[in-house]
Amino acid sequence: MSTIPVWRTTLVAGVTAAALLTPTAAHAESGRTGGDGIPALTDAHGRVLTLRGWNVEDKANRGDAALSAITERHFRDMRAKGFNLARLLVFWDDLEPRPGQYSQGYLRKIERILGWAEKHDVKVLIDSHQDVFGPAFGHRGIPAWATRTDGLPFTPHPDDWFAEYFEPAVQRAFTHLYEDEDLRRAQARMWRLLADRFEDHPAVIGYDLINEPMGEIREGEDLATAARRIERDQLTPMYNRLADAVRSVDRSTWVFVEPTPIVGEGVPTGLGRIDDPKIVYAPHFYNTGMEAGADYDPAAGWIESYERAVTLYPKEYKVPVVVGEWGPLNNSLPNMNRFYREAMASLGRYGSGWAGYVWCYGGGYCAVDGAGTFRANKELTAEPYAEAVAGTVRSTAYDPGAGSYRLSYDAAGRRGSRVTELSLPPGDWRVSARGGALVLRPSPGRAWVLAAPGARVTVTATRG
Repeated sequence: MSTIPVWRTTLVAGVTAAALLTPTAAHAESGRTGGDGIPALTDAHGRVLTLRGWNVEDKANRGDAALSAITERHFRDMRAKGFNLARLLVFWDDLEPRPGQYSQGYLRKIERILGWAEKHDVKVLIDSHQDVFGPAFGHRGIPAWATRTDGLPFTPHPDDWFAEYFEPAVQRAFTHLYEDEDLRRAQARMWRLLADRFEDHPAVIGYDLINEPMGEIREGEDLATAARRIERDQLTPMYNRLADAVRSVDRSTWVFVEPTPIVGEGVPTGLGRIDDPKIVYAPHFYNTGMEAGADYDPAAGWIESYERAVTLYPKEYKVPVVVGEWGPLNNSLPNMNRFYREAMASLGRYGSGWAGYVWCYGGGYCAVDGAGTFRANKELTAEPYAEAVAGTVRSTAYDPGAGSYRLSYDAAGRRGSRVTELSLPPGDWRVSARGGALVLRPSPGRAWVLAAPGARVTVTATRG
């Protein structure tokens, strides 16, 4: 698209004043996961985790054909290229087509997909996805029976679907979802069912409670002000309710919470504390201009502004960060090589991982083409990284030009796992370790490091 839609121009103008504008120094390399006061994601053994992967979806099919576009190939190919995370989109309207009637067939399909993920050692984040609320507005997500509009108007925007979020009927539907007691109970029951079904599945690492939540803008509010109010007054209590529903059946799986998409413009979230010990902050990393098809503008300072804003919440509430979606529509424009390099460095400075949008075989947002080959510049997402570190991470760094990755950590004590796991993208990688550590190569794309308790270890992986 050659022009930015009207709503996007309005969005940029409305949030600019609210963005953090303090300059920041450039970073030459990725920092340690969980650095700068942000906790790291951990596993049951206490190892520091890094998750890198892609969203996996089937938005086209529903009913008996739901999820049929997702195959075992998705997980085999992702793992072969070094990725260990799939954010799996599931839809409430498919799970509960009528109030109180849950589709056992849909649950079995989710379970089959989780089986493929387990087979190929890919962790799955189950995402309760919505786009423009749901099928009442021609999209997917919240069931039509749970959609209340008070008769307000809705006009489709076929050339700019995101603008439909600002239609009065859609905004009112979000208000009813947040405020109506019977809809609150229905949403909690849905999550209790999912958590009860999949709590023990070895592939499941977390639950993303709702994708890109939006809300109703009040008269006189700009978008940034409205977003912070919605996050503070409606999303925070909703997340606490849903976390309680999950914990009634599942005490150990991570719960992921998202701000509104307005955070993508460098606006700090208004979310409050979620009273749960295993919360992950899961913002999305999209720029309005690039979403409309524009090239990356390095001089605009968008990545720097986003990073400053998005790290405030996890620092304050001491929760890990995993970016749930990111990636431009047109990845072949002149500045996109620079974008991917700078984005990967930024994500590595503060996050425990990310899921790109989207693993599919074709054009548009797809990560790979029909043959499974990375599309332009998306090969830059495939870097070496430490999937699990048995100890305290001191630093990580990757130099893509030299093809060299370095991890420094203090090995854990005698309790817990001693195995540190590295993921390596396709290629001839040489892995070595100092500090009395032993390197094992269980497969071409993996390396395991075993170290004595308390040892200071440096691991180096170099492309041959």
